[in-house]
Amino acid sequence: MSGRMWTDDFKIDQGVILVKKTGARIVLDLALLHSIFTWFCFYFFVQNWRTWRLITGHKRPTIAFFPDKPRPWYFIWSVMHVSGAKLVEDVASADIVMQFDDSTETVNAAPAVKPGARVLNFDCNDISKSRVAQAFERASGYSLSVDPLTFAGRMVEKSEANAAHDGRIIEGPLDEAVPGKAYQRLIDNEIPGGLVEDLRCCLVGGKPVIVFRKRRPLDRRFLNENVQVLLDEPKNCYSTDEIRVIEAFAADIGLDWGGVDVLRDRSTGRIFIVDANKTDMGPPVALKLGSKLRATRRMARAFAETFAPKKR
Repeated sequence: MSGRMWTDDFKIDQGVILVKKTGARIVLDLALLHSIFTWFCFYFFVQNWRTWRLITGHKRPTIAFFPDKPRPWYFIWSVMHVSGAKLVEDVASADIVMQFDDSTETVNAAPAVKPGARVLNFDCNDISKSRVAQAFERASGYSLSVDPLTFAGRMVEKSEANAAHDGRIIEGPLDEAVPGKAYQRLIDNEIPGGLVEDLRCCLVGGKPVIVFRKRRPLDRRFLNENVQVLLDEPKNCYSTDEIRVIEAFAADIGLDWGGVDVLRDRSTGRIFIVDANKTDMGPPVALKLGSKLRATRRMARAFAETFAPKKR
């Protein structure tokens, strides 16, 4: 991916845009065009930051990605430039080396790096829904996953793959499970106004830094189509014990940088980590531009302080 044009990441397939790496399918409509326009507004400000860093020439860490390089719509791209990190091609000379691979399961061994270099996300080789559920149960002490052959009642069936957004509610028990699918308990994360709320927690060094409160209509709960996104702080969204659960989960799956989707069950008050992403895009399109910029600055500050403190 790293040596190709951006457009090579996609292809038109049966009237929709297919993301080659993940298999995600994007409908080309007015909503998508609006999202692209909104993203370009944010991109303009990031490019100005990037230019200023080049002009000022202050000390900055070098960073390399393996096996792919992130495109500008990935959160690490904007954070990298705002933090002042300098992108280099030579992995062996970089201060920071990050595994960047959209695949659900990866087999990328950490490359040879110079002494003292920070190596990120190379222990995060499986973000399938089953692996996420297993890590969450170890971190929290209670279960997200269910046995579809014995579980009675409503449950969620979703693809094991990253970024599929194909969840659906079904009734159990089933006569047989579908290969490639994961089965989880249905989390009641409804909030007033007929919306559901996901608490996307962005991590640096495996620790929560910011939270995006992502809200969408109840009948579109499994789609990535937010009608409102608010920027918040972890301490406002989770208790101290819940932050420890998130950090333990990140350590279990080897997530040094990325995002986790957290749902809070309305009836029990418990949190459930339902997804993890080591190549998360962001900030979300529906977030206001000012909040996008604040979120990026906060992540950039945490990135520099965590992974390159001597360069600041």
